[in-house]
Amino acid sequence: MEGAFQNAVKRRAGAFIAVNHAVLSPHSKRIADLAIKNRLPLLAEISSAVEAGGLISYAADEAESYRRAAWYVDKILKGAKPADLPVEQPTKFEFVINLKTAKALNLTIPQSVLFRADRVIK
Repeated sequence: MEGAFQNAVKRRAGAFIAVNHAVLSPHSKRIADLAIKNRLPLLAEISSAVEAGGLISYAADEAESYRRAAWYVDKILKGAKPADLPVEQPTKFEFVINLKTAKALNLTIPQSVLFRADRVIK
């Protein structure tokens, strides 16, 4: 992971984007720490990465997604055929900002952006 960040800095990247992936998710804290160490704002797909130290995320609400998944499991366990269930897209999104990280990166988040956030980590 260190090499990826060093390469990003070498190529003068303005930020680092972390995708939600089973291989990367357990390393959210390490990725966030490397982003701060390399002075790169970390933009993430999931709010837990921002809780780990990433700068911002805007993504489908994780709790709502899990609730919807439970609804599907319930229907399937009660005999519904998966092919007969509707395909859904997320309808609830969450915008999270980590002000501790912004401060560590010497970034100022405008008040107008902070007002739009669903959650601000101080």
